[in-house]
Amino acid sequence: MDDTGRQELIRRAHLAKESAYCPYSKFRVGAAVVTHDGKIYTGCNVENASYGLSICAERTAISKAVSDGYKQFKAIAIASDLKDCHISPCGACRQFMREFGLHWEVYLTKLNGDHQQMTVENLLPLSFEPDNLGGMN
Repeated sequence: MDDTGRQELIRRAHLAKESAYCPYSKFRVGAAVVTHDGKIYTGCNVENASYGLSICAERTAISKAVSDGYKQFKAIAIASDLKDCHISPCGACRQFMREFGLHWEVYLTKLNGDHQQMTVENLLPLSFEPDNLGGMN
């Protein structure tokens, strides 16, 4: 992605966290995922009193895109209110992102917009992948 596109994706992730529903943790997270044709989908974390039913921002954004027919992505930006370190996706979100490829960009951000660029493969090396299910016969 070029710098303008990256900055817009990060901006949209920070905007998405404003809608977070996190009455228990108070930890707001937003995500913005961009498709290969440039469409951006955003999501926020949505907590539940039964903690296991909560959903992360990354999975919300990707699910919205998938529900519109997209299954390939260029990049995702993740934002929170962390000041001193970059937000990093949980293990479940890493595996969820992996379902849609290894080589798309992931931007881990700080509150000030600073970011660290990685790929899904960097975040989840030696991952369990869809092709692993083919060897079950």
